[in-house]
Amino acid sequence: MRTAYGKQFRVRVRAATPVAALLCLTSTCLSGAAAAPLPATAAARPGAPPAWHSCVRDPQDAPGRELAAAGGRCAEITVPLDHFRPGGTKIRVAVARVPATDARHRIGTLVVNEGGPGDPVIDYLMDRHAALGKLAARFDLVGVDPRFVGRNDPLDCRWPTSAYFRSAGTGRAGFDAMAAFERGLADRCRRAAGALLPYASTRDAARDLDAVRAALGERRISYLGISYGTYLGEVYSAMFPGRTDRVVFDGVHEPGRLAPWPEYGTEGANEDALRHWAAWAAPRDAAYGLGTTTDAVLATVGRIQAAAARTPLRVGAYRLDEHVVPLLLYGVLGDDRAESDAEIAVMVGTLRRAAESGRADPDPALAGLLPSLFTGRDSAYGSTQTAFLCADTPGPRDPEVFRRAVERGRARHPLFGPLLNDITPCPFWPRPRERPTVVDNDVPALMVNATHDPRVLYSEARAMHTKWPSSRLITVRGSYRHAVYGVSYGNACVNDAVNAYLADGRLPATDTSCPGARPPDLTSTASPDQVP
Repeated sequence: MRTAYGKQFRVRVRAATPVAALLCLTSTCLSGAAAAPLPATAAARPGAPPAWHSCVRDPQDAPGRELAAAGGRCAEITVPLDHFRPGGTKIRVAVARVPATDARHRIGTLVVNEGGPGDPVIDYLMDRHAALGKLAARFDLVGVDPRFVGRNDPLDCRWPTSAYFRSAGTGRAGFDAMAAFERGLADRCRRAAGALLPYASTRDAARDLDAVRAALGERRISYLGISYGTYLGEVYSAMFPGRTDRVVFDGVHEPGRLAPWPEYGTEGANEDALRHWAAWAAPRDAAYGLGTTTDAVLATVGRIQAAAARTPLRVGAYRLDEHVVPLLLYGVLGDDRAESDAEIAVMVGTLRRAAESGRADPDPALAGLLPSLFTGRDSAYGSTQTAFLCADTPGPRDPEVFRRAVERGRARHPLFGPLLNDITPCPFWPRPRERPTVVDNDVPALMVNATHDPRVLYSEARAMHTKWPSSRLITVRGSYRHAVYGVSYGNACVNDAVNAYLADGRLPATDTSCPGARPPDLTSTASPDQVP
């Protein structure tokens, strides 16, 4: 969710390099406390045909201009804030559509969800249009920004950060400090956006998605879900059976693995990914100065974390302590392209200089990232994502459960154990009004997962594939990438297989595999559930 539900920290910045900052991704970066729902009397009738208009919001709206150039149009679909009270307060859900240009061979509507939860879709829709290639002419390609996200009115708890995610640190005092931090975030949400919190969940997003389907006049929709978007697709198919056509899941969640909290159990996979990066950096010591062997590079990382635990590292105007440094390292994994590896190396070099000299100027990636992490600039993004997380996977209410998990995790995984098992705001959050969806149906779907994905374990994809016997699984061998389909990663084997399925609706006869972008690190120690 890439972030919780597999992507808790990484958020894409459009047209940026892979080590992306948690930059503001709402349409207006509103500073208000919460979305402004429409009174029932002021809203358009739910189910009414969309009133299409230009996607360009202002002269600086580059994604809007790209959509317009491709013939894309935007609209707002009116839905109930509370679907159990359809006559009550209404909100708008932003939708963009790039219509099929080959009307004679039109297949239908393909709806995209980019994951998160809380990732916008409309501003990235042309990326998916590019991945479809010639096939884009045969689909109405539709992006739906989930409620409170992207071009919609935001849910904003007025947080002093864009992400609740932190490491518990090295001892009980560190854990207690983080528990107080998370409780404070939850309290802010109760005060600033409490009226909206009950209505931010995957089940609500699925209901909105079906309202969009109806407004578009489609009996069934095809669906492309990325990371958390796979979970949304699973929930949608369970809540609204028979309303999907061609389904693609990339970075596949198995719903039973989302509890008690989404990231637990991925410590080994993230350490493996970090080692894989270290093996790339070691032969490049002359360029980055991090060590000449894999172990030496990892030792540099260990010294950085130890220094941060003694005294916070000064990077520009910010102080990076033992709670933040592991988060920075975790947040940049999940993309094994050389350009991403190079950016990680630059970032680690910055942290090394700060650890050795007491201070360092931020590199470009950190310069974009740290203001979001340490200020309220992007509060709405983190607020909404956390609201979905706590509704879908609330986890235990007793902080001691987390503390014990942290201690167990630290013993085996000193860097990532205290991060991926740490307490969240959810123990202090209002209890969800609905139970998580039981996904016990079987839908034909094409699933894609890398064997070394550190966000969503390959074992999750295999488990979901087993639960849905009608599905087929494409295994991307030796790859540490989270979410493979698309132009940015450039895996032609995966892209061709996905597009072939979308074109004719026929799943491969058997499960298949594709090579990763580059060979796996033979010195890595993958956990047994990561390899086929």
